[in-house]
Amino acid sequence: MTKTQTAKINFLHIAPRKMRLIASTLKGLSVTEAEAQLLLRPQRAARALINLLRSAVANAANNAKLNRDKLVVVNIKVDQGPMIKRFLPRAMGRATPIQKKMSHVTIVLAESEKIKASRFVISPPTKKEKKAKTKKVVSSPKTATREIPKKERSGFFKKMFRRKSV
Repeated sequence: MTKTQTAKINFLHIAPRKMRLIASTLKGLSVTEAEAQLLLRPQRAARALINLLRSAVANAANNAKLNRDKLVVVNIKVDQGPMIKRFLPRAMGRATPIQKKMSHVTIVLAESEKIKASRFVISPPTKKEKKAKTKKVVSSPKTATREIPKKERSGFFKKMFRRKSV
């Protein structure tokens, strides 16, 4: 029997239905392919799943001494966690119930016999890229008062958006 590695995330504040939509696409993929899939997804569930996947891979490499290149997502299971129940006031003294749902996600990785050729190269962002994202642009008073000449408007826009009416 092949070695497997399991990782769980409990009480995740995302509805299970939304998690299953993303998680179902990962089953059977190699770890690098699954990570590439998740990096390209805009959904909030993808960020949580990528953290879980990376944690499972690190556990498999360090604790179970499995080869990272041979790891495959064998199973991924999303269960419903507890629900936080709230009420929203409505007209005429009524109230509408709100259910804030949670998920329990379990991912199982196993080592396959052969290494699949990776179609993607995933590189972590460099320090320069991180700085560029977090760098705030603050304009000084000198640059704010300086006027920048605008392009001459032509054609229809020049006629429609003149300052003085005809």
